[in-house]
Amino acid sequence: MYRDPDPRFESLGGHPVALRPLRVGMIGIGTVGAGTFRVLARNQAEIAARAGRGIEVVAVAVRNLARAAGIVGESVALTDDPMQVATHPAVDVLVEVAGGTGPARDWVLAAIAAGKHVVTANKALLAEHGEAIFGAARQHGVAVAYEGAVAVSIPIVKALREGLTANRIGWVAGIVNGTTNFILSKMRDEGLDFAEALAQAQALGYAEADPAFDIEGIDAAHKLALLAANAFGMRVDFADVQIEGITALQRLDVACAEQLGYRIKLLAVARRREDGVELRVQPALLPATHLLAQVNGSLNGILVHGDASGMTLYCGAGAGSEQTASAVIADLVDMARLEGTHAAQRVPHQGFHAHALQALPVLPRAAVRTRHYLRVPVHGAPGITAVGALLARQGVPVERLEWMAGGTEDARQVLVLTDEAPQGTVDLALHALQALPEVAGPCVQWRVEPLAG
Repeated sequence: MYRDPDPRFESLGGHPVALRPLRVGMIGIGTVGAGTFRVLARNQAEIAARAGRGIEVVAVAVRNLARAAGIVGESVALTDDPMQVATHPAVDVLVEVAGGTGPARDWVLAAIAAGKHVVTANKALLAEHGEAIFGAARQHGVAVAYEGAVAVSIPIVKALREGLTANRIGWVAGIVNGTTNFILSKMRDEGLDFAEALAQAQALGYAEADPAFDIEGIDAAHKLALLAANAFGMRVDFADVQIEGITALQRLDVACAEQLGYRIKLLAVARRREDGVELRVQPALLPATHLLAQVNGSLNGILVHGDASGMTLYCGAGAGSEQTASAVIADLVDMARLEGTHAAQRVPHQGFHAHALQALPVLPRAAVRTRHYLRVPVHGAPGITAVGALLARQGVPVERLEWMAGGTEDARQVLVLTDEAPQGTVDLALHALQALPEVAGPCVQWRVEPLAG
């Protein structure tokens, strides 16, 4: 039998009384919302066995009521007013999967003020308004969970907050955007230029009609802000992330990277240094034999280096309806287990308790030290000597210098791999290279990431 409103397990005549189901209100029933509803319905017995109680969607807010009715049936209350779901007294947990950062912020804050837990897959919302949302949740004693906001089916937030909690995390780096990884895989495997690979991604549904958030690196940066918070105990601030997308990447550089034994990936990197934290998203060369270099298509992959654990790899789907639903429901199961738990004993929203969060300094772009790849077009054979000599004068340590295969005597490409150097030093060297009479066109520079243990 069920007892309401007290959902805790009690004993009645020696027999346990079952917890009533966790009641979920959902805003949005698009790709992620529909997948969440399907998986909850299909696997309800298994989910209840893990959660210790059932999980039921009782109300949904959506623009298209007729379409929603075809998905959820007659047992779920439908409305076109999201605020009604966010504040409804019969809802225990709000699931926000509508997206956006304006109205979604208001809905989530209203739910928190009404004493409801929140689950969201909205990485932009938390990257831009996370501090306000987490602060409100602490004030009202509720939880905010967001596993589905980062790397979809990969439980990376839980890994950082719980599985690796004994570690001082040195760095987190990964491929966290499936659209750009698909495009880069096509450019390498089929020799496509960027525009051709993007068109394929759009035709297959991997890229939106307006793909700017993906290809400009913004989506990956939203996720990186959340990863860094959980890895280092720093506050979430999307504005701190240095962002460079893949739109300027040329097919020629993909081929040159292959010649040098590397592959190009859009990497999100959070690295702890003695003088601050690096937070950056940019295309980078990875050794072709590296674990992350094998993560292709729309897959995501994330590496974490901890002082005790060493290097751990997490890989899985980077997009998908039920793949995201898997993460959303995992958060709901956590919520179902919270009954009777004091807020101070819960897993903190950002991995560290609020009093321990730090405002860590973020290194400016010019101070970031990495290895670098340079491609310098030159007029002829003397160009390689001129390039090497100038880099030496500029204090850029050269590890490898060679010709691109297949170049002609009159139009040749000099390929350079450097040792670690500050970005500011390399930028000055690039400026000086462009002024050399031997240089025949624009020089190209990308970072190189060994990501060694």
